[in-house]
Amino acid sequence: METTVHYLGGTKFEVGTGSHRVLCDQPVANGGEDADMSPPAFLLASLGTCAAFYALQYLRTRALPAEGLSVKVHAEKALQPARLASFRIEVDIPQELDDRHKEGVLRAVKACLIHNTLLQPPAIQTVIETGVHAHV
Repeated sequence: METTVHYLGGTKFEVGTGSHRVLCDQPVANGGEDADMSPPAFLLASLGTCAAFYALQYLRTRALPAEGLSVKVHAEKALQPARLASFRIEVDIPQELDDRHKEGVLRAVKACLIHNTLLQPPAIQTVIETGVHAHV
């Protein structure tokens, strides 16, 4: 899996994965135009869409209605180092579910790839490339 980010000017970037493209910007408070989602918003979107997909899969495999399924993700910021320190995922299923299926949806959402990645942080290697030389 690979994503490429290209600088467009100002504080805007184009993000590409395969044939898909999205734009990223910073809020006005960070010198941007707030024209597109910010990097933290993309992280929340990734967690929320992953959670929603896993909830949907649980509902579908049990022939339970999925109409109106929605997910909200809230995050709290922290400093030193600057980061998102806590997340709250709210899964809203308009149809009534018994306790067994509520627990099943909860287990499914907690199995989400992004959820598990955040719980077990991956190693991150940063490499700076200038011209023909790479600097780690």
